[in-house]
Amino acid sequence: MRKYLYIFKTEIMSNLQYIFNILVGFIGFFIVLFIFLNLWNYMYDDPSQLINGYTKNQMIWYVIITEILWMTLEGRTYCKKICNDVRSGNIAYNINKPYNYILYSLSNHLGSVSIKFIVYIILGMIMGYIFMGSFPNLNILSILAILITGILATVISILLITFIGLCSFIIEDANPFYWLYSKFILILGTVFPIEYFPKTIQPILTFSPVYVVSYGPAKLFVDFNINNFISIIIAQIIYIIIGYFICSLMYKKGVRKLNVNGG
Repeated sequence: MRKYLYIFKTEIMSNLQYIFNILVGFIGFFIVLFIFLNLWNYMYDDPSQLINGYTKNQMIWYVIITEILWMTLEGRTYCKKICNDVRSGNIAYNINKPYNYILYSLSNHLGSVSIKFIVYIILGMIMGYIFMGSFPNLNILSILAILITGILATVISILLITFIGLCSFIIEDANPFYWLYSKFILILGTVFPIEYFPKTIQPILTFSPVYVVSYGPAKLFVDFNINNFISIIIAQIIYIIIGYFICSLMYKKGVRKLNVNGG
């Protein structure tokens, strides 16, 4: 594990040189939040009004947290990199390297997005406080629990996108599948909480990636509950195990395919 920690730290040090670029990228984040702020101001006549169990403040904080998780992920860039590695054959150079390709990719991208994640959390909290004048009622332990679920959500997202990228072994270009996945997460988990959808599909969404990569951490932030935290953390651990397994399986099948074809 030490080598993956070194890869993680190296990528962090590299990205510290691009803080200004990260701050410039925050402009897009600000525009998205400003649009949603006006949307929820229009939908809520009274700030204390409840819509599907959420007040206006809770909805705005929900969107802030989900947008932080989504916009710091850089999923499109990461998926494109995996796809290009497979299609160009660069992935073949990693076969005999003394590290696990899945763990290497995970460590590398985690290091790449960590600084952006921290910066967006700080600026997002400042924006939320300016818009609403208050934070949700949280303590140190609940904040720590939310951070853990946020980190695990990022790990799960990276593993799922890694799997999509590795599908290029089979379909040549998996980028369209990432586009579908990103719209699925955006519409069903980032813009609206699960409670906003018909009750018939809510159980399905609870078992989908939406629950562990966006809804879970944001729900805990706006309405922390220890039982919800336990349910979310268990689901995230299960998703990490399954995500790593399917990535490894896809990678091994791809390597065998390269070997058979003299790659």
